[in-house]
Amino acid sequence: MRASVVLPAMNEAGNIGRLVEETYAVVPEDLLLEVIVVDDGSDDSTADEIKALISSGQYKGLRYLRHEARSGQSVALRTGILAAQSEIIAQMDGDGQNDPRDLEKLLALLAPPSSSFGPALVGGVRTSRKGASSKRVASKAANWIRDAVLRDNCPDTGCGIKVYWREAFLLLPFFTSIHRYLPALFQTYGYEVAYVPVNDRDRVTGQSKYSNLVRALVGLYDLMGVSWLRRRSRKPTVVDDQSSQ
Repeated sequence: MRASVVLPAMNEAGNIGRLVEETYAVVPEDLLLEVIVVDDGSDDSTADEIKALISSGQYKGLRYLRHEARSGQSVALRTGILAAQSEIIAQMDGDGQNDPRDLEKLLALLAPPSSSFGPALVGGVRTSRKGASSKRVASKAANWIRDAVLRDNCPDTGCGIKVYWREAFLLLPFFTSIHRYLPALFQTYGYEVAYVPVNDRDRVTGQSKYSNLVRALVGLYDLMGVSWLRRRSRKPTVVDDQSSQ
């Protein structure tokens, strides 16, 4: 089960190159097929960092994709997943706050693709949050509201590190904030999910692309849509499947 690691990034110079190097250093080779960096229209040296690593020839399977226009984190994630060669996707945020050392334990819990039993998605749960106290409080409030509405029992839907089946993701209805609702949507379409405690780290450089206000306004709008999807979606189990030769 070698994974394709997808890293959406926008203006993450000083973080993204370091994260790619660290991923290749700490993730066992038998679990890592490739790393795909999707640049969502950066105007800093994000591209230079990744292209230098590709040119070095030291990082097998490293790929750089760039959007023509800024389209958002979920769109960048989907671009990487569509380009991925593995049936297993491992995603992390491009800011380096997720720890690639955690990927091994998430992958260990993930069921083989198309298995009848076991998790199709394993998400990280940040046990010791870093960052500003205002963001930690806002995140707790958002998780509480989301769980009250969706009842998905996800303790930390905003944690950027997750592993899951590529095919299952591509069967979900896509929208531009889907990355925040993957556990709920996987459950809606009949997949099992699981969670693992993970490390959370301080951002080395740069700043977050989301403010609490913007995140809250977009989140409430999307929450209504996801709630509607969960009520209106059905995925029946096929109990008889026959065909002729």
